[in-house]
Amino acid sequence: MTQVTHCMRIAVISDIHSNFHALERTFEVIDQLAVDQVFCLGDIVGYGPAPNECIALVRERCAVTVRGNHDSGAIDELPLDHFNSYGESAMRWTRKQLTEENAAFLRNLPFLHVQDSITLAHAAPLNPQSWRYIFAWPDAQRCFAAFSTPYCFIGHTHVPVVVGENGSVNRFQPGIRFLINVGSVGQARDGNPKASFGLLDTGKKTVDIVRLEYDIEGAAQAILKANLPDYLAHRLFMGI
Repeated sequence: MTQVTHCMRIAVISDIHSNFHALERTFEVIDQLAVDQVFCLGDIVGYGPAPNECIALVRERCAVTVRGNHDSGAIDELPLDHFNSYGESAMRWTRKQLTEENAAFLRNLPFLHVQDSITLAHAAPLNPQSWRYIFAWPDAQRCFAAFSTPYCFIGHTHVPVVVGENGSVNRFQPGIRFLINVGSVGQARDGNPKASFGLLDTGKKTVDIVRLEYDIEGAAQAILKANLPDYLAHRLFMGI
């Protein structure tokens, strides 16, 4: 098991969605920040045109990875009707592209991982396989009862936010527990098209959301070249 020491900088990425342009740029920034370890919250695949390339890079660079709903869909452990029409089209395509080795990697991913001061889940620590969305305080409040670590990192909504157990939003305060949505590397949905990831400093006990620009035009052209739905390319420019 990977151990988290008392003085480490940990990057937490999520919702890559086969966007290799965004993932590659994210790791460039992570390397510039002198990060000690990288954790991945899943949804490595889905929507985008580079599932195998993204899985390979996650396997190489991430110390811990948990499974997302699109990862489950890619290995046929979640039905296609779980996804919207664009997601369904991309999932059918992804299933045909995925190598046996990468499918096996996805199949072996846990839904929840807890170590030291950190809990990792794709959607929520409460019933992680139900893929619930955490958008409002009542949903977040229920999550706090499902983990005991100081930090719980999630993704799934593609909207970055830091919520304290006292109800604070985007205001980090030492001494209380936090539910941290790190946003999305490959498909932002908060109106900001920049990629997003979380940065935890276990020594300083701080959490930051890092936003970064990447080659959206290149990512969009790769989607169109793969004959995936045009909307999946256009939405990248708008961050929706």
